[in-house]
Amino acid sequence: MQVHTQSGQARKKTGCAVLVGVGNEFGTDDALGVLVAREMRRRFPSGLTIVEASGEGASLMDAWKGADEVIIVDAMSGPEPGEIHRIDASASSVPKDLSLFSSHAFGVVDAIEMARELHQLPPITILYGIEGETFDPGVGLTDSVLKSLPKLLAMIEQDLSRSRGN
Repeated sequence: MQVHTQSGQARKKTGCAVLVGVGNEFGTDDALGVLVAREMRRRFPSGLTIVEASGEGASLMDAWKGADEVIIVDAMSGPEPGEIHRIDASASSVPKDLSLFSSHAFGVVDAIEMARELHQLPPITILYGIEGETFDPGVGLTDSVLKSLPKLLAMIEQDLSRSRGN
């Protein structure tokens, strides 16, 4: 199976780890997932399949199909801009009240739960959400989300190294 990244590069997947950055780079804090994906591509130029996604559920399920591990990063609405949420979706269902920012009727949480029902959820599925401040049209993250990025990136790297036995 081939996965096409936003740059158009095709990558072969066979039992690998996949990082999916969800968002819209022109939606202020909604760009979070896409920007994290780009930074992780710089940090892990090989050995990790990285996908930038809009958040449409069926394409998300296709992106992680056959993977042993998936880490999904998305912005979410909430009262504390910059707050990081880490959910081990492989251990239990994603909370129904989780408010990921999405313009899709079938989005991230729906894709995770559908994949679970179809027995297509990777054995390790981690969902990261950071509460955004604004999702208005614009380029660049707000300060509250920017301040959380180093901690988020460290948490993702820790998950990846733990799963690889490092």
